[in-house]
Amino acid sequence: MSREIAAKVEQSFANQAMMTTFGARLTRLAHGMVEIEAPILEQCTQQHGFGHAALTFGLGDSAAGYAALSVMPPEAEVLTSEMKIHLLSPAHGDLLRATGKVVKPGRRLVIVQAEVHAISGDLTTQIALMTGTMVPVFPK
Repeated sequence: MSREIAAKVEQSFANQAMMTTFGARLTRLAHGMVEIEAPILEQCTQQHGFGHAALTFGLGDSAAGYAALSVMPPEAEVLTSEMKIHLLSPAHGDLLRATGKVVKPGRRLVIVQAEVHAISGDLTTQIALMTGTMVPVFPK
């Protein structure tokens, strides 16, 4: 991946207020793959004390979206068209790690996948599997 694309992804991530609210960090960036980590903050929990599904979804969607952006030309952006989530286990632990990857790039559609894991000490548990479609947006 070019330095220009990496810088674009990093700047876009830094501009996301939701990721800032979650305390999220961009921890890995490669061509077609992005990893994001965030602590499970008290304000992001649900009534049973687990990380809220919105936290899980937000991290997975962003990881998949940035993975898609990493394979686009410099002038393109991407938007989520659809995203399906399978919640496999409660978000219990110290932090969540979302890994997004491109399954099939395209000029009109980019098929993506994300896995979200909860990490508690040495224990890592997959809590979600997501698949979706990103739509490249080009300037007019």
